[in-house]
Amino acid sequence: MTQSDAHEQSTNTYFVEAESSAEMARLIDQDRIFTKAMGGLFSEQEDLSTIVDVLDVACGPGGWVLDVARHYPDMEVTGIDVSKIMIEYASTYAQVRKLPNAHFQMMNALEPLQFPDASFDLVNARTIAGFVFPSVWSKLLAECKRILRPGGILRLTEPEWGFANKPAFETYCALVNRALFLSGRSFSPTGKHIGIHPLLKHLLVDAGFSSVDIKAHVLDYSAGVVAHHSMYDDCVIGFKLLQPFMVASGVGTQEEIEQLYDQAMNEMHLDDFYGILYLLTAWGVVA
Repeated sequence: MTQSDAHEQSTNTYFVEAESSAEMARLIDQDRIFTKAMGGLFSEQEDLSTIVDVLDVACGPGGWVLDVARHYPDMEVTGIDVSKIMIEYASTYAQVRKLPNAHFQMMNALEPLQFPDASFDLVNARTIAGFVFPSVWSKLLAECKRILRPGGILRLTEPEWGFANKPAFETYCALVNRALFLSGRSFSPTGKHIGIHPLLKHLLVDAGFSSVDIKAHVLDYSAGVVAHHSMYDDCVIGFKLLQPFMVASGVGTQEEIEQLYDQAMNEMHLDDFYGILYLLTAWGVVA
């Protein structure tokens, strides 16, 4: 069995400790940043009149689910995640904030989904490439198609990152991409990027979805831009949490990665730091 096969068969293939409270806090903030950059919760969907039952795959602490439940009280929104701490937080938040239409279940998205056929009108999956290996995508999309009703929509959103004008920051991102490549998580033939953007639309086509389309968004987090502070906080936590994965993948020693981390964070404080992140949403319909 190869290292990639072993990762694919494990219960949790997320490259950061899934039960980490620091990761939960980071994801809560990141979710808001991404939703704003994308222009809203369903920015590419012109007609939501037939959308009642919604599922969010790998919901984390439930930010997207909770926002949808709040803004669309007639929708029933369910989030699933493999992390116990994430689901407990999201469920408690929904209860405290009196959002009876928000529901959460512990569930591994890499296993058969525990829902009957034709259960949902829309399935959302955002930033799941970090734990879904290339060879597993077809199975996951088939499961999403199974639980969607005729006319139902599957929407996928993935980031591509590491575009900045500072050497340490760009190098750190490149090493993370390289670690993803070495661990079998990348679609890139070279490991320079995550590599899923060129294939996202075609994954839906190959899975049998119709009316497949894409929409791109740009998140500018350069110095002086509104999103800069939030993205700096995201990188401070996220880059640190990624270090065990990077060391285990062999892209550097702990000392080397720590030194690069400090340099990258210092670069983000500079007045002439410029950075952007791309988000691509692809969606398709069940015929």
